[in-house]
Amino acid sequence: MKLKNRFLSRRKALEHIAVGCVAMGIPKLVFSQTTQMMKRVIPSSGKTIGVVGLGTWQTFDVGNSSSAREPLKGVLRALVEGGGSVIDSSPMYGSSEKVVGDLSDELGIKNDLFYATKVWTTGKQSGINQMNASMHKMKANPMDLMQIHNLQDWKTHIKTLYDWKDRGLIRHIGITHYVNSAHDDLERIIKSEKIDFVQVNYSIIDRNAEKSLLPVAKDQGVAVLTNRPYAGGSLFRKTSGQQLPEWADEFDCKSWGQFFLKYLLANDAVTCVIPGTSKEKHMIDNMAAGYGRLPNENHKKKMVNFIN
Repeated sequence: MKLKNRFLSRRKALEHIAVGCVAMGIPKLVFSQTTQMMKRVIPSSGKTIGVVGLGTWQTFDVGNSSSAREPLKGVLRALVEGGGSVIDSSPMYGSSEKVVGDLSDELGIKNDLFYATKVWTTGKQSGINQMNASMHKMKANPMDLMQIHNLQDWKTHIKTLYDWKDRGLIRHIGITHYVNSAHDDLERIIKSEKIDFVQVNYSIIDRNAEKSLLPVAKDQGVAVLTNRPYAGGSLFRKTSGQQLPEWADEFDCKSWGQFFLKYLLANDAVTCVIPGTSKEKHMIDNMAAGYGRLPNENHKKKMVNFIN
């Protein structure tokens, strides 16, 4: 079946998202400013991507189980139908790369995705072997984004990545980490090397990246992916049983998930947030954060104070 028959038009997709949210008890979405997901530019290439993507840590590590893979098809459909494209994986994530490759191929959405993965090993040849394996598993050649996972042996791998980008094997180069103590290193590297992306931990209760790393990335023309946007799920535990403040309507926010993601997207240094999920309803809700208005500076202060 052709892609146009498998997937909804943008208008129908928005209707599908809204109806789906109502059916699941999520208030109807408010698209006050736009009927398309916000997109932001990758400074080094000029390519635009939707501001909400998908992480695959743990959630896509399901092996060959057809019953476990089936719900993930709905997650991928929601990503594409909602206007997103970025899907981030790693050899560290078990079978996630292969699951992403198999399902995106089966669904016929390969051309709609922006594939991102990582090199997570030591040594030049080991890195080459691992990256070739990742591209094979994800069925992505060229790979849209190859990142050095947690800066492991980065001085070795960066040379290979420069060569691969020159040869057209990858389109963008990135570096990643998930702890605040690595932010200074990330900052130094994006100042000294030709980096297209930095992926960093950032949430409404973990705002260390705001101090220097995000402004430097913006100044250097480096795109930003944010991991751990829900602080490992602790934000949902923190707000369990709490009602959204009424003023959240001022930036078209209808759920706590949207509240947390819209805070990050209100920083224009952030290119795309990549929360992970294995549930279609959560993916639909995540995608809604990329629609409508974003918090202003006054809202952001109120959001932080409210959560604190």
